[in-house]
Amino acid sequence: QVQLVESGGGLVQPGGSLRLSCAASGSIFSFNAMGWYRQAPGEQRDLVAIITSGGNTNYGDSVKGRFTISGDNAKNTAYLQMNSLKPEDTAFYYCSAIIGRNQYWGQGTQVTVSS
Repeated sequence: QVQLVESGGGLVQPGGSLRLSCAASGSIFSFNAMGWYRQAPGEQRDLVAIITSGGNTNYGDSVKGRFTISGDNAKNTAYLQMNSLKPEDTAFYYCSAIIGRNQYWGQGTQVTVSS
């Protein structure tokens, strides 16, 4: 069993920054990838950013140039640095880990961008 615990969400003004962390623990042998998804009320869950065990990254179009995903393999932790935040970035952010053919999800953390 794999557990993912997110932290770092909160309320921030437009133009501000937040850093999300996702710590993984449990029966981890090796990750294929870790990533962040977000879901606003009434919307589908969309990819924000993903990083593979080899360090390759991919971003959703709406966050390119503003968000940066990174990982610490030794700590089984992924980070999402979010800069130049906009009100439309407001959503529940979920961490996800892909291990083998399984995808695991954290409980999520709320990010609210508002003045």
